[in-house]
Amino acid sequence: MSQRGPLTQFGPIFQMAYLPADFDAAIDYWTRVVGAGPFFLMEGITLSDMTYLGEPSDARFSAAWGYWGDMQIELIRAENDAPSIYTGPYAVTDRLHHVCVEVDDLEPVRAALAQAGATILVEGKVGETGGVIYADAGAGPGGVIEYVKLMEGGAGLFAMMREAARDWDGSDPLRKLG
Repeated sequence: MSQRGPLTQFGPIFQMAYLPADFDAAIDYWTRVVGAGPFFLMEGITLSDMTYLGEPSDARFSAAWGYWGDMQIELIRAENDAPSIYTGPYAVTDRLHHVCVEVDDLEPVRAALAQAGATILVEGKVGETGGVIYADAGAGPGGVIEYVKLMEGGAGLFAMMREAARDWDGSDPLRKLG
């Protein structure tokens, strides 16, 4: 029997995230070639109380979410050059950037990350009721793990996106939110 690491306790990966060098080309690839989508775009996102490597950051980014079966695909575009995982050494493009796991509570995640010797890269609030931690548990750029406590209404929003993908006919591949 294999030994399970301290980070497996939080559940399965539900999202694969990418930081494409050409955001529009990535939308085209994922929708037209792969068949994922439609994608839902939110522009100008900022995290409240965001820190990068423990220091405050005012990073701003846009993200588009779509589904490929039950797997959520996130495409991200940095909107400024503030310190974050979307700029600098963690800004790997055109390959897997990070994976995401949904959690109910970030405190046990923080403890498990400390036990694993992981580096917390980003922390912040998501709305009034959610939060996020991005960590490097040793894999380096491209191997970041995001732990998200969804804000109120977040699960319903993602369910709407997943449902939109079920019988999607390829029309209207990019839909703006907010």
